[in-house]
Amino acid sequence: MKSIFETAREDDRLSTSIGMIQAGGVAELLRGEGEYTALFPTNEAYSGFPGEVLDAITDDRERLAGMILYHVIRGKLTAQELAQMEAIRTLQGDHLDITGPPAAMRLNDATIIQPDIECTNGIYHIIDRVLLPRAVEVRVKKLV
Repeated sequence: MKSIFETAREDDRLSTSIGMIQAGGVAELLRGEGEYTALFPTNEAYSGFPGEVLDAITDDRERLAGMILYHVIRGKLTAQELAQMEAIRTLQGDHLDITGPPAAMRLNDATIIQPDIECTNGIYHIIDRVLLPRAVEVRVKKLV
């Protein structure tokens, strides 16, 4: 078994997320010790963003790191465990709202399309939308 980062890097559906994790300087966190739950948007999830919004995020390493950390939760949580909660705090500091049963769970506006991928330092779930923390969303909308 490999780390969250190493496992996700082998999935072609996640190449955009992996590139952003590397550009944002968060790869070491997802390679390292500890237990984390990561939420990885598919490559298609990024196509829902206007290009200028994505550029505004990726051009600012701090903003990019904030967006990435909004997709990471401390502790190893399966979809079943997440479904027991109404919200959870991310490493970025903001909260994700959790609704629905494990088979159709939503985190804010994203749906888990592949849950519970086990790794040495935690678990990850593949989601169908990119999550934006409210603070980043507000700042990005001002830029475009």
